[in-house]
Amino acid sequence: MSPQFVPGQRWISDAEVELGLGTILQCDNRAVTVLFPSNGDTRVYSTRSAPLTRVMFSEGDVITHHEGWQLTVDDNKDLDGLTVYIGEDEHGEWRELPETQLSHELSFQGPRERLLTGQLDRNNHFYLRMLTRQQQAQQVADPLRGLRGPRVGLIPHQLYIAHEVGKRLSPRVLLADEVGLGKTIEAGMILHQQLLTGRAKRALILVPESLTHQWLVELLRRFGLPVTLIDEAYLKNTPLPFEDTQIALASIDWLANSPGHQLLAGEEAWDLLIIDEAHHLKWSPESSSTTYQCVEALAHQIPGLLLLTATPEQAGDAGFFGQLRLLDPQRYPSLEAFREEESHYRDIATILAQLEQGELPDADQQATLAPLLDSDTQALLTLLANPESDEEQKASARQQLMEQLIDRYGTGRVLFRNRRASVAGFPERLPHTYALPMPDLYDEALEHFAEPEHQDQAEILTGQTWPWPALTPERLFSQHLPEAERWWQLDPRVEWLQKTLKSAPQDKFLVICQHAETALELAEGLRVRSGLLAAVFHEDMALIERDRAAAWFADDEDGAQLLICSEIGSEGRNFQFAHHLVLFDLPPHPDLLEQRIGRLDRIGQQHTIEIHVPYLEDSAQSAWLEFCHAGLDQLRAPRPVGGPLFEQFEDDLEGWLNGELSGEEVLAELIPARQEAEDALEAGRHRLLELASHRPEVSESLVAQLEAEDADDSALQDYLERALDVYRLNNENLDEHTWHLRPSNETEGTLLTDVHIDYEEGSSGTFLRDKALVRDDLMYLTWEHPLVRNCMDAVTGSGRGNSCVALLKNKALPAGTLLLELLFVLEGAPQEGLDLPRHLPPQTLRLLLDANGNNLGPKVSFKGLSKQVVKMKKGMARQVVKLRQDSLRQLFDQAEQQAQAYLPSMIEQAQERMQNTLDPELTRLRALAKRNPAVREAEIEQLASLRERLGDALNHAQLRLDAARLLVSTSDDVR
Repeated sequence: MSPQFVPGQRWISDAEVELGLGTILQCDNRAVTVLFPSNGDTRVYSTRSAPLTRVMFSEGDVITHHEGWQLTVDDNKDLDGLTVYIGEDEHGEWRELPETQLSHELSFQGPRERLLTGQLDRNNHFYLRMLTRQQQAQQVADPLRGLRGPRVGLIPHQLYIAHEVGKRLSPRVLLADEVGLGKTIEAGMILHQQLLTGRAKRALILVPESLTHQWLVELLRRFGLPVTLIDEAYLKNTPLPFEDTQIALASIDWLANSPGHQLLAGEEAWDLLIIDEAHHLKWSPESSSTTYQCVEALAHQIPGLLLLTATPEQAGDAGFFGQLRLLDPQRYPSLEAFREEESHYRDIATILAQLEQGELPDADQQATLAPLLDSDTQALLTLLANPESDEEQKASARQQLMEQLIDRYGTGRVLFRNRRASVAGFPERLPHTYALPMPDLYDEALEHFAEPEHQDQAEILTGQTWPWPALTPERLFSQHLPEAERWWQLDPRVEWLQKTLKSAPQDKFLVICQHAETALELAEGLRVRSGLLAAVFHEDMALIERDRAAAWFADDEDGAQLLICSEIGSEGRNFQFAHHLVLFDLPPHPDLLEQRIGRLDRIGQQHTIEIHVPYLEDSAQSAWLEFCHAGLDQLRAPRPVGGPLFEQFEDDLEGWLNGELSGEEVLAELIPARQEAEDALEAGRHRLLELASHRPEVSESLVAQLEAEDADDSALQDYLERALDVYRLNNENLDEHTWHLRPSNETEGTLLTDVHIDYEEGSSGTFLRDKALVRDDLMYLTWEHPLVRNCMDAVTGSGRGNSCVALLKNKALPAGTLLLELLFVLEGAPQEGLDLPRHLPPQTLRLLLDANGNNLGPKVSFKGLSKQVVKMKKGMARQVVKLRQDSLRQLFDQAEQQAQAYLPSMIEQAQERMQNTLDPELTRLRALAKRNPAVREAEIEQLASLRERLGDALNHAQLRLDAARLLVSTSDDVR
């Protein structure tokens, strides 16, 4: 039977609920015309099949007149097919409100309104909404939030630093681990954690020009962070490059030398500033470099600051102090005071070393300690000295004393430094050098460009001033003799490479050369000369193409034996499954050489690294190799002093490369200088810093927790499979832990925000950390991956799944029995900078009411109940809702009352969780500040203010109805 439409009645469209409240304009036996005043749209429907639902309100509902006043419905009457509502307004006066005068802005997005008006979702949407709320609550309260998602190995010292620093408010620290220990990864983990927990929203990253691509790839591939590279190419289309950029990455020299752009960057509201290679920031009491002044200005206004350097004392104690004063100028006001303070660090470091050995400080050392000790620390020392203390007591006291000394003194709060010597898992380096004859045509090209009038052309070709272009003679030859044979036909390094590859056909070889042109042409030469197909990897390739090349190289069965990379094309990639590194040429700086070797020399490398260096005899190549190998000894181990010595000997080195000085003269001075510089570094304050930079007992616990979650990905797979089904993203199981994802025309665009995926062919992802570490082409799917976060945001950012009617197949219940399942979410009003969700996670209160209002939720679990639920046809579901309107309204009212009874205990639990999190840290910081000025007063005040604001916000939290599902029992298979 067709509905009875009367002009003036209010209806909503089942198909387009977003149109809001509609008004019947006219109707006849064939068609009905409806006006939707919210946007002026008009729709015409068949009277027999109109997808419309009549809007009717009942006792207790609050409705709004089009003039804005509200009425609480007490009763209604019918007037020629139109409903007139009777009730009290805001002033307690009895009034009438005809439905024709209802406000068209009435919302039908809430679960109660949607269910009562027949706006119903599928049961799988409701199920996904419940799972999402449960997972959000777990993740927001997770103390390791931000550490689970990055594509990184579980390296203890890295996890310790990221966990220690990432949980701070506006952290300001110096990350000074030695080369190869992962400072970039540590900074990325800290940034990822700060962003994910809401402690930071925007970051500015400044690095040397040569490292911009490495940072871009690292942050994208390892952390899934949306980074914008600000360079000259970007500036051509964007006059305001920093505006609305969440994470901006730029060359520090470019910004420091561009006052206009520096001003624009300074006007933005950044939360975190990250500076790589901070030892290049020159400072002395008399002057400071342009880059230092740029960073100082930014650091003054940006709350968080991370400085990265492998050699914090490279510029001497004055340069090191300059870095510390950037972190906290109030804490480090003068160089003289800092030098005085350093003497105490050495005393404490000596005492800590004795305590580690189980020895008690002697009388002189205890006298030195006395002015520095609190009563609790002195008590521990007394207990150690007491002959009646048993060994267990002494061991406990010794550990506590060491922890307090590490925690309360020195620069441990602001500086973290780990050394390769104290970190297990690094491989041995085994260098091999191969002297090869110089081709005559190369000699001719080099002599040509060595002439002063041609050196500018060589610089244009290679981007380097003479004599450094002589390190890549193939580039000069190709320009000077373009009509001659191809360089790979005469270069002996190519023939050497062919023979080397044939000698170890089962091994993978990574070849790195300076220029992309050399990489491409070398691959072509190998193909033509021997039929060998090599993967090529360079900076001009799209990221997808690089991933494919890396995946082909990583494939054990059908992959390429050889990957040829350009200088920056390989940055940010992990190729540690290979252990043969071929340096087809040597880069013109020790730091770049270390970056090349670092592609394979990584923690977790299982083999000795075979470093192969073919070079041309009696050339600039041979001189530069001798400087790096015999002089710096850099092929055997990382040399943190390599950069400073390169600058110190640069003039002599260029004389050597030009043949103006003998190598013996340069090496006679270089080798003793290297030993002296390394001795000076070793004699610094490393011991105290190392003890403060990594606490194994903490990192072991972090590793264990993360490994436990890695071992079971079933919950994540189940959630993601349901979410992708709802949001129409196709997924195919490649194996038990690997999926191939392919967007369809129906896939919602917001689902793929910041997701690195090929829209045409799709991309694959794995749930296994180990597999993700060696397969850069695979996404690493975790609860923190952008795809999963986007799914959750899509669920909770809309009303999808908040209203559902379904059948409950349970023979124990009489047919037609109603159960109303409701989800309430505890939430507070968002406040800027409060990070309220961390302390008030979106807790879900589930009620399951029977027809009498009894809550069966504690006895019947959500998942257990859902196993008995099947879908109901939408037409039948709407009929059930219409027939049971009055009962459902009563149940909703009862549910609201019962939910409010839970509210005080939920708020109390939230307050307790917040206090347990913040109070110990606040107490610790106040104790530290009495003895260690490295703890900033601003940090304590910020934490105390946060605690006070959180306490007030939690007290005002409310329960909001988030979803409702009506279940109708049946023993049949009716759908």
